[in-house]
Amino acid sequence: VYLLFQALRQISQRTISTGSRQYVNRVSENQKLFQEDNGLPVHLKGGAKDALLYRTTVGLTVFGTVYALYYLLVSSMPKKPN
Repeated sequence: VYLLFQALRQISQRTISTGSRQYVNRVSENQKLFQEDNGLPVHLKGGAKDALLYRTTVGLTVFGTVYALYYLLVSSMPKKPN
């Protein structure tokens, strides 16, 4: 039983302690990027990916608002008699 416990402990420590990736600390690089005074709002400083996400969000919001207003208008009209 002791050997089984020791083997399980060794396996669990091995899988937790050894990772397949090495992570690089890039906090200082990101701080320089986001604190740079280039006239861009913080939600667009990430580059083209951020701009695409922003435009997609704005487009979906405008579309959803127009769609909701359209159905509000349609539902406020009286039904036609058959």
